[in-house]
Amino acid sequence: MSRRNALAQLAALPLMMAAGSSVAAETKSPLKVMMKSAWGSDDPTKAAFPFLHGHALAEAGHTVQIFLLGEAVSLMRLSLAKTVVPVGWPPLEETLQKVVAKKIQIFACGACSRARGVTDADLAQWNAKFGNPTIFVSLVEWADRIITE
Repeated sequence: MSRRNALAQLAALPLMMAAGSSVAAETKSPLKVMMKSAWGSDDPTKAAFPFLHGHALAEAGHTVQIFLLGEAVSLMRLSLAKTVVPVGWPPLEETLQKVVAKKIQIFACGACSRARGVTDADLAQWNAKFGNPTIFVSLVEWADRIITE
């Protein structure tokens, strides 16, 4: 009989865990998330991840900022964003439009952008800004602060 009781308790475990997770979801605090990426068009799926994940986090109520460097800054060119199609996901251009709609701030490393010919006009279409090491550090510090609102 004790085996039957143990099995009954095990069967009820997923229900208890589900009830507990809904309580945890109700009391969660919003996060401040800074994402950094250097992935470019040579790996479309990895290149799209900061934008896909940033959008998902913003949809969940978190505040997100993205910092691009290296090859990732080239993704700010509309012509390239239209051609980057991650495996199993919509074209990067569509995701970037969603990121802009969620008012996720994107920074593109200024030195990396100049080296790759990314211009102010390229950034403007995504409401992005040029970044630098000081801005990068401030984003890390921003994301590390606890929200007390």
